[in-house]
Amino acid sequence: MTANEATRVLVVDDDPALGVVLDALLTQAGIGTRVVRSGEEALRAIEERHFDAILSDVKMPGMDGMELLTRLLQRRPEMPVILLTAHGTVPLAVEAMKRGASDFLLKPFDREEILFVIGKALVAAEGAAAAPPAQPFDEMLGDSTAMREVRALIERAARGTATILVRGESGTGKELVARAIHEASPRREGPLVKIHCAALPETLLESELFGYEKGAFTGAANSKPGRIELADGGTLFLDEIGDISPAMQVKLLRVLQQREFERLGGRQTLRVDVRFVAATHRPLEEMMARGEFREDFFYRLNVIPLWLPPLRARGEDVAQLSRRFCATHARVNGREGAVLDEDAVVLLARQSWPGNVRQLENFIERLVVLADHPQIGSADVQAELERQGGGTPVGARVAEDGGGPVTLGERRRQSEAEALVTALKQAGDNRTLAARLLGISRRTLYTKLEEHGLI
Repeated sequence: MTANEATRVLVVDDDPALGVVLDALLTQAGIGTRVVRSGEEALRAIEERHFDAILSDVKMPGMDGMELLTRLLQRRPEMPVILLTAHGTVPLAVEAMKRGASDFLLKPFDREEILFVIGKALVAAEGAAAAPPAQPFDEMLGDSTAMREVRALIERAARGTATILVRGESGTGKELVARAIHEASPRREGPLVKIHCAALPETLLESELFGYEKGAFTGAANSKPGRIELADGGTLFLDEIGDISPAMQVKLLRVLQQREFERLGGRQTLRVDVRFVAATHRPLEEMMARGEFREDFFYRLNVIPLWLPPLRARGEDVAQLSRRFCATHARVNGREGAVLDEDAVVLLARQSWPGNVRQLENFIERLVVLADHPQIGSADVQAELERQGGGTPVGARVAEDGGGPVTLGERRRQSEAEALVTALKQAGDNRTLAARLLGISRRTLYTKLEEHGLI
């Protein structure tokens, strides 16, 4: 089966009938595919072109799925690999996650489940780095006092098993901190399992976390271990924990306290050895006062609090971050040799970046892609600022000596960005409410957030 330019997922299965079914299922969902029938063919295929994710059977003649997983991650460590098998067991699933699989599915599979899992993998692939960090702190750049304190706290906290609550504004790097904690801990050989709590509706979140038994609900054709179970012996990262409902908080509280739970539809109590790291940008204390976040759950999470500083509080790190992002995105986008000159870095450092490190990285990537020449100067930075709408995406920081003149466009754009950030904070990051507070439609809010690099 030949691939076209839209190919995104490589399907590996020795059963030709199942290959046809998976190809049709993904194609109907608008996902391009290529189907191969062995691990050897898969390795040749990834040398011929780029794939955003791989879906592979486990039981195959010759090279099986576990061996293929190992070889794929050696060659393409950024590529999500999902394993599919009719012989699923919890130990096999745990071993697959330890080796680096992004997910694990059982045959016969449910159509909605397989599309959901592949969709998650494709979203993750879009933001994947060109290469994984070799050391726990490789991606945690910055020599500011604030960042040195963060790294020191991580080193101390990583040695134990106490639950850690990472807090800070959106875009400050909370997932990087979770990864650094795991890699610096005695659990580094175990799995690091991540789940984005805000990305899933409550019913799906519950089954993702706790797993389910066969027949627990319509479409549960087999039993499946949940993320808590798969993290046994390692670390479970609960991202955006502030977005879960009080009912889900109660269910997770027991796991945090006793390290035990039951799968959906199950009666057997399971025990796990898991280190929990949670993260949120939400104002949890205010949410507790409004009855939206349980106090007992908060105190169980907040054993070791770790606050990440916003980028505006560590402006001296902007230069190092900008140069690293420039090198990374030059490599990823085929713009090798692209560099930021000193004037460009100075201009970047004058911005306040309310979207924090994520916003800075997105801006640098646009610079790299759109620049007409390898040497990126202050004129290129200014042109991109103006392309986004009149001066700066975030408002210029005024230097202590008074700085240079600020244009009316810059002032207007700064005020607009600050109004967006303030409204989101007042609304507890509820975008519908934030739009109402600003007197604009939800669609206009999303347009403005994207324009200012805040999403």
